[in-house]
Amino acid sequence: MIEVTNLSKTFRVLEGKKGLVGAVKNLFSRDYRYVEAVKDISFTVQQGEMLGLIGPNGAGKSTTIKILAGILVPTSGKALVNGIEPYRFRQQNAMKVSVVFGQRTKLWWDLPCYESFELHRVMYRIPEKVYKQNLDEFMEFLELGEFWNRPVRQLSLGQRMRAEIAVSLLHNPEVIYLDEPTIGMDAVAKERIRQFLLNTNKARNITLIITSHDMADIEKLCSRVIIIDHGQIVYEGDFDEIRHRYGRERTMVVEFGEEYPVIELPYGTVIKDEGLKKSIRFLREQGTAIDLITALGKHYVIRDVSIQEAEIESIIREIYEVGT
Repeated sequence: MIEVTNLSKTFRVLEGKKGLVGAVKNLFSRDYRYVEAVKDISFTVQQGEMLGLIGPNGAGKSTTIKILAGILVPTSGKALVNGIEPYRFRQQNAMKVSVVFGQRTKLWWDLPCYESFELHRVMYRIPEKVYKQNLDEFMEFLELGEFWNRPVRQLSLGQRMRAEIAVSLLHNPEVIYLDEPTIGMDAVAKERIRQFLLNTNKARNITLIITSHDMADIEKLCSRVIIIDHGQIVYEGDFDEIRHRYGRERTMVVEFGEEYPVIELPYGTVIKDEGLKKSIRFLREQGTAIDLITALGKHYVIRDVSIQEAEIESIIREIYEVGT
């Protein structure tokens, strides 16, 4: 569905001189610097796939999405969405894709929600039957009725995002780009949106690319993730591989059958002591969990054991800060 090959985007940024004198100089002489927002990236997305595109602020995520949506033209390289270059055939591309940006609205600020939906029906020439069928489905699952007649400017951020997602799906797009789809929502609303997106993906085979700083969104929705930093792809794969490759620390919780004054470990450190239950942290390179359990079992009575993998959010944060 999506094919990106050696894609790059460079922006020319004005280096303005400060002060009144600088402002006058800017009228006659301007200095520019060049910023590479995206640097020679390549990836593919299959039809019906849910892909997570993550990275720190300024990494190049939004630039990549804007190129795929046809908003920006790349400096070099090529992007194909359903076989066409989106920035060359914008109108054709716009009829088959949809974009939801958390900080930009597709709804009319001073109009009630229902009028914005009607305007989208006319713009995309959605047949009345399809429009009513989709609207009924979104009304029920996203609970749009509670703010259907209110102006968009009076909606909370969470309510507006629910409306944004619904209106973006009205014309049955084949691809949808979601930027922070659960921003401003409480835990219950987030879970409802995630389930709605999963159901929509399964029922309609829509391809979704999701960017979010909430790792729970990405982990629960996406089968594959791309991490982009400083305009380059630093990782592409699933979360299990991220944990295996970058999650160095593991925690084992051991419940002993008897009270022992001292527990001698072949490796690792006791980080939490709750009497019979002790949490032991160790590094992957020190040894495996099985080796540690086997060594402890030779000297102590063990009642129960569980392994806690490092939280994906802490691993991703370390990749951002330290790199690969």
